[in-house]
Amino acid sequence: MLWHMSESLLRGRHVKLFKNGRNQAVRIPREFELPGEDAIMRKDGERLIIEPAPPTSLLARLATLAPLDEDFPSIAELPVDPVDF
Repeated sequence: MLWHMSESLLRGRHVKLFKNGRNQAVRIPREFELPGEDAIMRKDGERLIIEPAPPTSLLARLATLAPLDEDFPSIAELPVDPVDF
């Protein structure tokens, strides 16, 4: 089975195209699955290239969140004890 997978990855695999509403779609075979839930698609001449999308940074993800509309409780100042390392 491993030989079959590596052979199909090198040569490619014949797949069917179909319509999904107004979009054209292709079912991706298991040996070509991409990680995650997003991908980047681009054309290079007649080739269609689909790559895993890079992970979103934490700062970019936080920028999409709505601001909090509540007041935080006050925190009492505690005395700081010296710490030996």
